[in-house]
Parts: sequence; structure tokens; C-alpha cells
Amino acid sequence: MTDAEINKKAPGEAALLIIDMMTDLDFPGGKEMLPGVRSAAHAIAGLITDCRDAGVPIVYVNDNYGQWHSERSRLIERVEGTRAQEVVDLLRPRDDDFFVVKPQFSGFYATNLPVLLPKLGARRLILTGISTDICVLFTAADAHMREYDLWVPADCVASQDEQRTRWALDIMANSMNAETKRAADLKLRDWIR
Repeated sequence: MTDAEINKKAPGEAALLIIDMMTDLDFPGGKEMLPGVRSAAHAIAGLITDCRDAGVPIVYVNDNYGQWHSERSRLIERVEGTRAQEVVDLLRPRDDDFFVVKPQFSGFYATNLPVLLPKLGARRLILTGISTDICVLFTAADAHMREYDLWVPADCVASQDEQRTRWALDIMANSMNAETKRAADLKLRDWIR
């Protein structure tokens, strides 16, 4: 990535991170997650529209599923025709969206995210995706340690069950000072002011 690819700084110093939503849900508990993932995907889709309208950069942060030669197109091809096809169709990244491939739970671990976010001028992150109690939580913890302000909309995340989602949201709210109001209840324009 060169500076020439980044034309302006992020409005409200914000960036939207979409974590692990390009998925086939082919893992233990994935089938059970599908209803929650679908619901979160619809809320994320609305937030994507708001971010595009406001000029807030969108960064997909996605697991490599152990495919070490993987990149954006291969990861998306991998999930075509799976139980999560509706989610992929709803949230498919555009060419001008950023895409970070991660090898582990946190979006910051062994990725270019710590370099990209300052280039975008982002100091405030909106974290969405799956799983709330693993990858979203670990990314939030790393972001908090780097002093990012956080909004984790409760309707834009999903886990294997609602109890785990609530538990992780409580940790992020109480230990990381994250805002956890639903995207349906807190408008992007109000959060980026």
C-alpha cells in the first residue's frame, strides 16, 4: 500500500473493521451460529452503507483459515456456495475496500493493520463480525492497548450463543471502555462527531 492509495483522512478519525465475515462457517458450532451471523450481517450491511456515505474507510479483517498462500480473492472463492453464501453476498467487499488477512485471533497480530490504520488517520474503530468472544474480543483488546476508541455495536457481532456474546460485550464495555450500543440505536454520524 502506498500513500497515493489513501486520498484523505478518515472522517471522525474512524474506520469500520469487519472481522471474519467472509466465512463458510465450516467449524464446530458454525452451523448453530448461522442465524446470529445472518442477523449481524444485515446490521453490518446497514453500517457499511452509512460508512460509505460518510467516507469512513472499510477494512475487512479476515482469517486465512490456515491457507498460507491465501489472499482476498482466494478467501472469498473458498466460501462461495457454502451455508454462509447469503452472508458473503450481503457483505462482499468492493475493490476500494481494504482487506487484511490474519493468521490468528486478533486483527493486529502479524498483519499490516497497525500500519494501515495510522495511514488512514483512524484513531476510532468500529468493530463488527464474528466471533464476539474470540476474534472480535482479541482485536478489541489489542486496539485498546494501542489507545483506539472503540464502538462494538451489539447487533453487528455474533458468537456461538447469546450468552457468550453478552459476556464478551460486557468485557469490552467495562475493561476497554468500548461503546456497545446497537447500530440501530447509535447512528454513525453521532459517533464520529
